[in-house]
Amino acid sequence: MGLQTKKEPIFVEQTYPASVGKVWKALTESSQMRQWFFENINSFAPEIGFETQFDVISNGKNYRHIWKVVEVEENEKLAYTWRYGGYPGNSKVIWRLRTEDDRTHLKLNHEDTESFPQDNPDFSRESCTAGWKYFICERLKEFLNEKNRRRKT
Repeated sequence: MGLQTKKEPIFVEQTYPASVGKVWKALTESSQMRQWFFENINSFAPEIGFETQFDVISNGKNYRHIWKVVEVEENEKLAYTWRYGGYPGNSKVIWRLRTEDDRTHLKLNHEDTESFPQDNPDFSRESCTAGWKYFICERLKEFLNEKNRRRKT
């Protein structure tokens, strides 16, 4: 396989009717992450150098997710490297938060996804984009809306 050309990062954006602090906690507290992101994430901490690993089964294959936190600006920015055990490639996921009135705007960049084996459809740009849209625009949105409903009752 030849060298891959560096492509534009995957971008996904969403605005939530929740405070930056609430969205930050959903992105960084493992008990909350398990409810909307990956249910089998064992631990997570927004601390530079923190590493976690967990397995995800997709299309009958086991993918060991390996993350290492590389940047933290509380309530503003979180970045970690993302790779898969047993597969070449290393990418970077960057979450950015900003307040818009009484809401929070999230922008996700996933860089260097082309470094993963492009002959595996699970690593295709389309698959990665669809996965991020599902997690950010559906799952996280539902999770934060449910938290708001529980708080108001």
